[in-house]
Amino acid sequence: MVLLSLIAAGETIFFLPFVLARVFRPTLLEVFDLTNLELGTAFALYGIVAMIVYLPGGPIADIFRPRKLIATALITTALGGLVLATIPSLSSLKLLYAYWGFTTIALFWAALMRATREWGGELKQGAAFGLLDGGRGLLTAVTGTVMVALYAALIPEDVGNATLEQRTAAIRQVIFWFAGMTCASAVLVWFVLPKRERREQSSFSSFNVRGVLHVFKMPTVWLQSLIIICAYVGFKATDDFSLYASEVLGLDEVEAAKVGTVSLWVRPAAAIAAGYLADRTSAGLMTIVSFALLATGSLVLGLGTIQSGMLGFYLMTIICASLGIFALRGLYFAIMKEGNVPVAFTGSAVGLVSVIGYTPDVFMGPVMGYLLDSSPGPLGHQHVFLVVFGFAIIGLGASMLFSHITRKIRMHNKAVDSTRYRA
Repeated sequence: MVLLSLIAAGETIFFLPFVLARVFRPTLLEVFDLTNLELGTAFALYGIVAMIVYLPGGPIADIFRPRKLIATALITTALGGLVLATIPSLSSLKLLYAYWGFTTIALFWAALMRATREWGGELKQGAAFGLLDGGRGLLTAVTGTVMVALYAALIPEDVGNATLEQRTAAIRQVIFWFAGMTCASAVLVWFVLPKRERREQSSFSSFNVRGVLHVFKMPTVWLQSLIIICAYVGFKATDDFSLYASEVLGLDEVEAAKVGTVSLWVRPAAAIAAGYLADRTSAGLMTIVSFALLATGSLVLGLGTIQSGMLGFYLMTIICASLGIFALRGLYFAIMKEGNVPVAFTGSAVGLVSVIGYTPDVFMGPVMGYLLDSSPGPLGHQHVFLVVFGFAIIGLGASMLFSHITRKIRMHNKAVDSTRYRA
């Protein structure tokens, strides 16, 4: 039940800020009268606020139990949905995304990661984070599919004849459903997670500057940050899957939204499988394999190989890229144990790697918007995925270096243990 509550909280909190745009991007641009660049600037404001609060959010998660932190974050995020449902102006939308940058990160993210690491224990870090992200992916895939069906039922059967008013009323209903699910997750967390307000003294009870500085000096933590940057660029690019289907393959907005959900269905299998394989091999090795898959899929899209009418090939390509993207999402906090980060300072480490690793929240939205708007049609989408390919190659190199360092750490620890045993 604890894991289920963490899964529900970990995904519903992002329904309004991100999943809505990922599945319904063409509709959202029309209803809110936005360009890709304008939507990207809203995402960038979210990212800027998130960067500011990631770091202080880490030590907060090392001091307090996650129950109140997570529940408060969920409720305040859901309240933003009431504003979104009014179809606000661009300036108000930007402020709303900045607000979400605070509610979804400051009291939430590090607390979620620490609770998951503790749930996994010493031997099941890969499984814990794989199940968390796989469960989150399954929840989003099911919800996204249902919301597409709901949206289709609320507009005329001939999608092309739907008026702007009909589209607006339909997307507003989807927003209300997303907000309601976010509130329901807050209730679940409140009743399921432990009620104690402070953790055991053996873990911590106050802010330990020396321990935090130790974490900040670890090369594996900095490499983990780089791995997350490169993986997260790929994840942000999944926002383009439905728009690509609409503008390159010529699908209508409902069919394009359905194509967008295909990637969501890959996520549960990829994250869970990667997590369990990481426990049986190594998380570092699995990140290497995952970046190779992401690089392959993004290169095919970036070279413009896919043209109108090639839906089957397009689906195979985004499935390949999605396997890499979502496997990495199940891995990039699981590698923390291989990196030798002390459990007591998990929150602080999460704060550091997040403030660096999630910088694509700041730059990827505007970059995608600029590339798509400056080169309308297939060429803009090619440019987006060539950027993703470049980051995938960098991530591949960082993963290899991380595996090399952690292998030396394991060998050193074994030598120390052997010396102690003989003594």
